[in-house]
Amino acid sequence: MEIDVEQIVKQRIVIARLGEMDRMKWWNTKGLLSNLGEMAISRGFPKTHVFARCRAVFAVASARCNEVFNPPESYTLWRLPAEIEDRIEDGWASWLENPAPWKEFLEEVDKASTGKPVSALTGMHLLGNGLAEQASKLRRADDLRSVPIKLSGESISDAVSLLAGAHESCEPQKLAVPFIREEEFPK
Repeated sequence: MEIDVEQIVKQRIVIARLGEMDRMKWWNTKGLLSNLGEMAISRGFPKTHVFARCRAVFAVASARCNEVFNPPESYTLWRLPAEIEDRIEDGWASWLENPAPWKEFLEEVDKASTGKPVSALTGMHLLGNGLAEQASKLRRADDLRSVPIKLSGESISDAVSLLAGAHESCEPQKLAVPFIREEEFPK
């Protein structure tokens, strides 16, 4: 399985920052992925604060998405197949040795994540134009709490990119959870 774990984590970071209370108000963290969060957390975690902040917002975003819409036998940006989640965990362990690039990335994200998800992701080179167009066409389901994604031969990386980009269908204070059914997810 060829996947770019670093890209997945970066896509999560962009959407996590956009969803904070000082941006789109999708989950209850406020500026944890901004300079404010760095000031608050870096004293207790001088070397690993970047990762502690990301993991905290990821956990809150995951819990909020589960609360809004928890589709059975499906994947979301915050709940991917176990093999991918395991690779992400392995990535965290290796990145701990060199947090500087991640600190710089968080600073870039904070500056770039003031608009809509697709423009933020494309601006950070985390979503190609074809997938950006595809994500922009996705719409919320009739329940207004979900964004179903139907795939047609996309790779695993493209499927995860669509899960991130599909947050374009959300509005401020109105989270709709993008999801892909397990049986449709690429192997």
